[in-house]
Amino acid sequence: MKKILIVEDDSSIASIERDYLIANKYDVDIRMDGISGLESALTGAYHLILLDVMLPGMDGFEICRRIRSSLKIPILMVTAKKEDIDKIRGLGLGADDYIVKPFSPSELVARVKSHIAMFERLTENDDISNEVKEITVGAIRINQKTRRVYVKNAEVELKNKEYELLLFLVINADMVFDKETLYERIWGMDAYGDSATVAVHINRIREKVEEDPSSPQYIQTVWGAGYRFKA
Repeated sequence: MKKILIVEDDSSIASIERDYLIANKYDVDIRMDGISGLESALTGAYHLILLDVMLPGMDGFEICRRIRSSLKIPILMVTAKKEDIDKIRGLGLGADDYIVKPFSPSELVARVKSHIAMFERLTENDDISNEVKEITVGAIRINQKTRRVYVKNAEVELKNKEYELLLFLVINADMVFDKETLYERIWGMDAYGDSATVAVHINRIREKVEEDPSSPQYIQTVWGAGYRFKA
């Protein structure tokens, strides 16, 4: 069984999340404060973490940052706030996605299934792929074996989804993809996606790989159509 950690201080919400995930054959643990949540996340060998933003002891943003510095594991942030700044902050710290309360249990289960499946496919590809391990385009070099990215031979740190999005665009260089397609390809969902997530990740990648992010050389916006990586 896949193991899910729920870090949520509202016992009623945590119970609903747990019951629906158990009904879908997941093994679920609940922690109700930030300190114990972080400790369990780092030691519990989980397949995905559902992480509330507002928690006693330590907030979800700090927990996300600390988990991401040590582990590559899907993190789905849960927030009662709809402000884009909270979404942007969470994604920037390495969260793979977010879900805003109130949400339907079916949406939650769909997100969890999709992120775990996507992570397993990517991990599997890393382990068994015998294809080209390194791609170089201009000043950008991507090592697929180590999942590291270099710009002018200096390593830049990309979060999980930033790396996956950049790699997808590079492999499909000069092809134009709209935000909805990119969301479906990288996040693995088409029913529940928020295409604004794609724009946030594109901007963050540009900040790390472009010499002038305001006038990008590589990741270009095709107005009215989407984005492309210019080879």
